[in-house]
This record gives sequence, structure tokens and C-alpha cells, in this order.
Amino acid sequence: MKALICLAEGFEEVEAITPIDILRRAEVDVTVAGIGSTVVVGSHNISVTADKLIEECDESYDIIVLPGGMPGAVNLSKDFDVVRRIINTAQKGWVCAICAAPAVVLGNTGLLEGKECVCYPGMEVAAPNVKFELKKRCVVSDNIITAQGPGVATEFALKIVECAISKEKRDEIAKGFLAG
Repeated sequence: MKALICLAEGFEEVEAITPIDILRRAEVDVTVAGIGSTVVVGSHNISVTADKLIEECDESYDIIVLPGGMPGAVNLSKDFDVVRRIINTAQKGWVCAICAAPAVVLGNTGLLEGKECVCYPGMEVAAPNVKFELKKRCVVSDNIITAQGPGVATEFALKIVECAISKEKRDEIAKGFLAG
């Protein structure tokens, strides 16, 4: 199982690092891809060194994770390599977006049409044709997982493990993480 985590300048650090950590604990082969640079600065001025640039990544990922944060989500949405990989991954794997990313990045791809999804409250205006369910924290709809924001990052990452691997692996990691 392989996962691609995309980082663009201004990403929300908790929403990126938590899935990286939890997916690696689940023994997923995680590649952190930088957009424009391998050293990417988050929205709270924390620098993260990516494994490689997005254009150096192949197409063989089972999971793609899109952290939110502003302007991180906008920067992801403007990158052709990111959008292409989202569409390709949606054909065969899991597309996972949190915070602003469901609305800002996925909102114009057509992938959310007819799906139940959530985003950070207030960001739904970025995708007026998508119906967001803002009373839920994390939602799975077919092969798309969306979550509201930083406070849901652990739940979001555990949901990815549950859906892409197994509930048993999710429970094992949650127990060690004290996440219930």
C-alpha cells in the first residue's frame, strides 16, 4: 500500500504530519511530495522537508492525502501535477482531503458530485455546487474521505487506515495512540 501526501506552501501542519505518522505506523509506504520545493513552510511557519518533488512521483499510489490550510489548499489546487494525480488516484484508490482542501482542491474536480462530504466551516463557499454536511467531523463516501479541520486530524488519519487497510489495523493504532 502506497500513499502520497501533497504539501504546498501554507499547508496546515497538523493535517499533514498526523496522517504521515499514522499511515507509517500502519506500515503504509508514505511519500511526502513538495509542490515547488522539497522544503515546504506550513501556515504556522513550520518547515517540513518532503521526500521529493511532486513531479518526481510516479502514478502508482493507492491513497492521496490533501492537507488544508490557507493558502496551502489554494496552492495545491493550482498545481497541474497534483490535480492530475487526484483524478488518477480516484480511479483506483482513496482520495482524502481535510479542512479547506475538500472545497478548494476537490470542489472543482467533479469528484464530490453526489457525495456526502465535509470541509472547514466557511470554506464551502469555494465550491458552491457541492453540498457539504457541516454537522459531521469526518465522512467516507465511496472512495473519498473528507474531514473538517485540524482538531479532526487523528480521526481522519485513522479513518484512512480503517478504509484502506482494515478496522483491526485502525483499532491497533488507535489503542497505541490513545485515540479510542
